[in-house]
Amino acid sequence: MQSQRDLLVESAPCSCIVIIVTVVVAQVLVGVSSVAVPSSNCYALDNSSRIVDFSSWIGHFFEYEGKDTDVVIRFCKDVETRSQTGYVDFGQFNNFNHFVAGSGGVDFVQGYYNGDLLNCEQSYDKLGRTAQVNIICGSCSNGQCKGELGCICNVTQESSCSVFVELAIPCEKPGPRAFEGFTVGFHPRSWEIVYNGMTQLGYEKSHHEFSFATEQTQVTLYMTAIASLSTLVRKPMIQILPEKGLKVTLSGSGATGSPPTTLTPTLLNVEWTCQEARDTPYEVNVTIPIEGYEPIQFFLTKICEHRQDQRGRFYKRMGYLWNHILHIHCYVNSVLCWGDSFTKHAWNACMGLMHCQA
Repeated sequence: MQSQRDLLVESAPCSCIVIIVTVVVAQVLVGVSSVAVPSSNCYALDNSSRIVDFSSWIGHFFEYEGKDTDVVIRFCKDVETRSQTGYVDFGQFNNFNHFVAGSGGVDFVQGYYNGDLLNCEQSYDKLGRTAQVNIICGSCSNGQCKGELGCICNVTQESSCSVFVELAIPCEKPGPRAFEGFTVGFHPRSWEIVYNGMTQLGYEKSHHEFSFATEQTQVTLYMTAIASLSTLVRKPMIQILPEKGLKVTLSGSGATGSPPTTLTPTLLNVEWTCQEARDTPYEVNVTIPIEGYEPIQFFLTKICEHRQDQRGRFYKRMGYLWNHILHIHCYVNSVLCWGDSFTKHAWNACMGLMHCQA
């Protein structure tokens, strides 16, 4: 017969392994930083899908002195020409998908649209005057730039309605790599939580104003990805803060790591039950590993104003059902009231039931 000491020695390695695995998983979840969308729309993804945030450049002034007309750029705001006859607006920067990676010797391309309409009413899908700014990370090939903040290298006016500008600036350092094409939303064709691999504002960290109510015990999320990259999506993991007080379970095709596509989104059902009331919301950190990319991470917050008991909810549902049965019974009896078979006793009983349910 083994001694108690031997049993403790044999069981210790297993316990240690479980503890180590638990600690490692917790550290991984805590250490992962989400690929969050920048705070402004002045950003782009480079050719390696890394985020380059130009928010600090917003409104920076660049001027090119031409022979008769000068061109002015207010970075991520607008482009205009200036001459003795006045200013002409060549477009505004106001759409998130008009800042993209370039090709060849151009690192990024910006589109400015909805400029002055005069004599350009039918140009470029009736968007008025437009400008395209080709951004070079570094200096102009002709050595035009002097100083550290860059300059306009060249301007080409294709027509009175369109202008091309070559701008050289010291670009920002690329950030984390985004899993382009990946979305998470509350509908198969929406992306409130994650868009293009980037966690949207409101879900990149805990926000009280984005919390789900106590009564909402289930949330269904829809995930999509580009079909050719969908097999890179792995099984999601969760971390709950604080660890006790909120019971959370994941189910659905998304919980098992099934590959999502745009045509066949996977479902991630988040079922949560309040086991302890709390003044501040619970945080549920959802992490979706992506092979070869930064993981997708977002936060869901849950308000627990009171404890949710499974048995209590069962009896509550049964109470609702019984309430409907009684009302139907009273309705049938009231219809029968017009017949000879309806007695005064039945009528009084019916009225008593209706009074009890009121």
